Amino acid sequence: MVDGGTPPSEAIKVVSSPELRLLGHFRLECDAEPVELCHNGQRLLAFVALRRRVSRTVLAGTLWPEVTEDHARGSLRTTLWKLPRGRQPLIRCCGDSLVTADTLDIDVHVFTETALSVVQGCGPPPTTRLPQGLLRGEDLLQGWGEEWVLLERERLRQLRLHALDVLAETFVQVGKPALALEAAWASVRTEPLRESAHRAAVSAHLAEGNLIEAVRHYRSFQRLLWEELGVEPSPQFARMLARHGWRSSGRVTPD
Repeated sequence: MVDGGTPPSEAIKVVSSPELRLLGHFRLECDAEPVELCHNGQRLLAFVALRRRVSRTVLAGTLWPEVTEDHARGSLRTTLWKLPRGRQPLIRCCGDSLVTADTLDIDVHVFTETALSVVQGCGPPPTTRLPQGLLRGEDLLQGWGEEWVLLERERLRQLRLHALDVLAETFVQVGKPALALEAAWASVRTEPLRESAHRAAVSAHLAEGNLIEAVRHYRSFQRLLWEELGVEPSPQFARMLARHGWRSSGRVTPD
């Protein structure tokens, strides 16, 4: 139970380890069945789950910034009261802080651990497949526009892009250019103007000996970059192709 008192008779009973999905649309499940929460309950659970531990003052002030501190704390108590309960609550008290239950499976943390292990090179080098969590590219809490969501969403987006860049480079190094292209294109779809993703795709083409594909990709990106920003790809990018005997004809011209 959270915050003391007797749970209301209408409270939803959670009898097994729940799963919280924050990538894509908010979803709380128990036994593969969705558990409905009010919007404030979703916001509260999502905020605490992202941070794992947060003080009541920070939580109340973030979720209810337009009201007085007393009013915000009252809203926090009410929302906590309405959360599902079971053998272990979703959120437990720890002094003046709230922490998520150890039994709560949170997809964002699984994604973060996977992406960080790729970026840091902690795990075994991939040889046969791409981590699906990195390929899907679902935004955090789609449709939510609060500032704390936007900041965390951008952090996760950048982490995913860096992990995909590293994956693409690693697959080229281990002789898996097709998988390198999958990683590179996943990054390009997320951010079409990101040069490192396009360099990864060109590197994969060159690893296969497909110079014409590499040149075609470079020229396509060169045109996109000029049309959108009025700038050229970096000299580093052009040198990748020059090492294979291709020389750029210069700046692209509009059709």
